[in-house]
Amino acid sequence: MIETLADAMLAKGVPEHVRCDNGPEMVARALREWLAQLGTKTLYIEPGSLWENGYCESFNGKLRDECLKLEISYSLKEA
Repeated sequence: MIETLADAMLAKGVPEHVRCDNGPEMVARALREWLAQLGTKTLYIEPGSLWENGYCESFNGKLRDECLKLEISYSLKEA
């Protein structure tokens, strides 16, 4: 994660904040310490907060409703 962020920062500059979810790769101590050395703060998205991450939350909801909750029966007997 640090390598990927470092590459992006080389190309675009060091941001004031990095907004991320609470996944394990984003709350790791090494990452937080590295960002602190750069002077970059972390802002965390609250789980399920649509207004903070509407695209991802919308995608997750549609995937769940349109794909994962489907029940497919190939015959009347199977149904």
